[in-house]
Amino acid sequence: MQRNKAGRTPSGHQFSRLKPAEIDPLAEYGLPSKGEKRLLNHKTQEAYYSKIAERYLAFCTDAGDRDSLQKQFSRLALGDSTNTNISTPLLPAGSTSTATPPSTSHSHDSSSTPQQLPLPPSDNLSQILSALRKLREALVASSRLDDFTTQVYLFAVRLGILSSSFETYLPSLLYLLRVIHRSPSHPLTSIEYHEVVSCLVLDTACRRGDLAEAYALRNKYKLQDAKMDATLKALVMDDWVSWRRTKRSVDGYRVRLMEFAEPGIRGHILKAFGRAYLSVGPEYLEETMGMKWEEMVERLGVGWELDKGKVVIRKIGGRTQ
Repeated sequence: MQRNKAGRTPSGHQFSRLKPAEIDPLAEYGLPSKGEKRLLNHKTQEAYYSKIAERYLAFCTDAGDRDSLQKQFSRLALGDSTNTNISTPLLPAGSTSTATPPSTSHSHDSSSTPQQLPLPPSDNLSQILSALRKLREALVASSRLDDFTTQVYLFAVRLGILSSSFETYLPSLLYLLRVIHRSPSHPLTSIEYHEVVSCLVLDTACRRGDLAEAYALRNKYKLQDAKMDATLKALVMDDWVSWRRTKRSVDGYRVRLMEFAEPGIRGHILKAFGRAYLSVGPEYLEETMGMKWEEMVERLGVGWELDKGKVVIRKIGGRTQ
C-alpha cells in the first residue's frame, strides 16, 4: 500500500484501529444552560426520558430487595438515615416504550455503535439525577408545558426525595407550583397538587427547620391534611411518640422528608432520658428511640455505659464521711 510523504495511507484506504468510544447514553447531551441545543427538540426529549426511565428500572432491578435499594439511595443522602418505608418513584405509563429515538441524517454500522459502560449503583443514580437536570433545563428552554413536562417533573421530585437530593426535588416542586400549575391548559390534578404542596411544606419544616414558613405555605396553598397537621404539631411540641406514630402512617416520600428532622427530635428525647432516669433497660431504650444501642453510640454519640444488661445514664456518688 502506498503512503504519502506524511507516512499516511490515502484517504480512500484509511482504517481506524481504535475501538469506538464507549459513551454513556445519559451523558450524550450536555446542559442546555451551557449551550446544548439538541435537547430542545420534543422527540429528542421524549427519547432521552425513555433512556432515563430504563436506566432507573435497571437500577432498581440490580439493587434486588428493598433493603439493598434503600442503601443505594442512602449513599447519596446528606446524612445517615434509617428509612423503613421506601417507595419506588412511579413512572408515567408508557414512559419506557412510547418514545422512540429521533431519526438522524447519519447512519452508523452496528459494530461502531457506542456501548454503555457498566457503572456502580451509586454512580448510576448520580447519572440519572444529572440526566434529569439536563432534561428539566431543556423543557424550560423550549417553553414546553404539557402532560409530558408534568410527568418529568413529578418523577424528578420523587426520585430526588428518595435520594435526599434537594437540589433535584426543590426546584422541581417550585416549578410545578409556580409555572405548570398556573398554566391554563395543563394544570396539576388535585392529587398531584396535594402531593406537591405536601412535599414542599414538609421540606420547609423538616429540612430547613422553618416551622413558621411551613405553616405559612400550608395556609397559602390551602392544604388540608390531618397527617400533615399531626407532623407539624409533633415538631412544634417535640412530641416523639406522635412523630413516630405519624411516620408509620405516611408513604415513603414523606418518610424520607421527615428523616431530615429526626436528629433534632432524637436529641431532645435523649436529653429527656438523661434528666429522668439513672439507668434504663436497653430494650426499652431501643424501642423508644427506634434504633439499636450500637447505632446510638456510633451515630448520636451517646456516652452512656452498658453495664450488666442496663444502660447506666448517671451514677450517684457515695457519701463522704
